[in-house]
Amino acid sequence: MKVLILEDEILSAKRASQLLTEYDPGIQVADILDSVEDAIAWHSQNPEPDLLLLDIHLADGLCFDLFDHVTLKSPVIFTTAYDQYALQAFKLNSIDYLLKPLDKGDLTRALDKYHSLNHDNRNFSASDIEKLRSTLQQLTKKYKSRFLVRFADTIHYKNVDEVAYFYADDKVVFMVSTDGRKYLMDSNLESLEEALDPALFFRINRKVIARIESIQKVKTLLSYRLQVFLKPAFDQEVFVSKYKSQEFKSWLDN
Repeated sequence: MKVLILEDEILSAKRASQLLTEYDPGIQVADILDSVEDAIAWHSQNPEPDLLLLDIHLADGLCFDLFDHVTLKSPVIFTTAYDQYALQAFKLNSIDYLLKPLDKGDLTRALDKYHSLNHDNRNFSASDIEKLRSTLQQLTKKYKSRFLVRFADTIHYKNVDEVAYFYADDKVVFMVSTDGRKYLMDSNLESLEEALDPALFFRINRKVIARIESIQKVKTLLSYRLQVFLKPAFDQEVFVSKYKSQEFKSWLDN
């Protein structure tokens, strides 16, 4: 069994090679490469390995660029430094996604899975790779950490941890800070929703986007809607429709 390792961190590459040998001394590490460019050149000169151990971030970019130049039939075990909960979002047609630094037990289970699967026709489709790209972009997206706001004739900035919630009054959007002050904003709720970290903020309805710390309590109504009580107190009743209630509860429980 020949394994090709694509890893741009020397210590990580050595550990991967060591763990493979510990799993099965008969495993041959075909090569250790640190860039997409080297991987493309390697595949043009060598038969395809039985398995790839592929780091998502390589020296010259993302590993997905390799799939644009090489048609891979070999199964892949991806490795990444991203949080294990986020990884659940893009379990696709690979052997596994392992969190770095590599854990011997995790790699063992992934290799066991490799042997148990019929992997003769495990080609990666263009749609598979595009889904992986999209998910990685979400994981690496930089969300807004501060906001420009207006109060009377002055401009201020507020850090994200000073925000309680945003609300729209007709076409005008306001930020309410944790100390209860209200500020005028030049953004609309749609652009804010796109720029905010979804782990921290939720679009409760058409008028309100709330930060998790501003949720004081939630009341279940007979109509299966949820009523949300914010802090600082909002001068209007805030409801989550029954169609978004499960999503909202899942967000609270994340």
